[in-house]
This record gives sequence, C-alpha cells and structure tokens, in this order.
Amino acid sequence: MPESYTEPGRPAPPLIRPARRSDGEALGVLTRDAWSPLHSVQPRPVPPYEPFFDERHEPADYLLAEAGGEVVGFLRLVPATSLACNSHVRQIQGLEVAEAARGRGVGRALLHAAYDVSRGQGATRITLRVLGHNAPARALYAAEGFAVEGVLPGEFLLDGAPVDDVLMGRTLLDR
Repeated sequence: MPESYTEPGRPAPPLIRPARRSDGEALGVLTRDAWSPLHSVQPRPVPPYEPFFDERHEPADYLLAEAGGEVVGFLRLVPATSLACNSHVRQIQGLEVAEAARGRGVGRALLHAAYDVSRGQGATRITLRVLGHNAPARALYAAEGFAVEGVLPGEFLLDGAPVDDVLMGRTLLDR
C-alpha cells in the first residue's frame, strides 16, 4: 500500500520532517499551548517567552509533525551522553502533541521516525524519561515496546506532591 494512502474517513497521517530554525515560533506556541503538569516539571511559561531554539536545543535535534500544514507535534532526539561507549544509545528528551491532534497517531508517528533516525545514526537502543503519573504517555511507550528500566521515586515535587521519574528503554533491533 502506498505511504500516502488514507482510508476513507480517516485523517491523513502526519508528515514527519526535521525541524528548521524557522519552525521555532510555531514550536514555541505548541509548547506553551500543550503545557501541562502531567508531563512538565517546569513552571507554566509566561511572557516574555524565550526562543524555542538555543545553544543546547538546536533544530537538528528535533523531528516535527505537520498535519494540514500546521505543526501538531515534535520529538527531541539526542545522544544519551557524549561518551563513546554510550554512542549506540539515543534518548528522547521531549515529545509533545497539540491537544487537537491527540489520539490521531501523531505521537506514534514521531516515535517511528525517531527509531528510523536513530538506526540511521548507528543506534541500537533508545531511552526516555516520563513522569510516573503520565499514564497516557506511559501506555503509548509500553505499546511501542518500551519497558520500565528504573524508577526514581518522588524525584520531583509538583504542586507539593512527590512524582516518580520513570526511566524506559527499548532495543532498536527488533523492528
């Protein structure tokens, strides 16, 4: 079946592409609109807003999802560390999907693109961290073959309540 085929009545799959510096404003808006204590350990952003991209967050680190010409999600993918002995591991350091696009396969499409990019870079493993109370994200990651590999109990205090930091990972050799 061609990649562009869409079943009648189903939305077209999102276009996944590398981010460009010119996407910074749209990604900043998405991040601010999607902010939630369910997935963020940072306070809600307030003006004046910092630029989305900076010296630690370059466009080359991001995959972007578009649907209908609009930015609907992104994923940040980086080497887990700078160590040569760890160069086979990539780490997802953020995945966000616009509220209106949730449940439409955007997150899954971004994950699949991350697997492909990671394999192309020679990686054989991919990891991430997710807040313990973020059940929707944890369910998606588990369905995608990620396993819980560690838990840092009460690692964050959010609104005065302890929240676990859950470490998850999976191999890239089985797909």
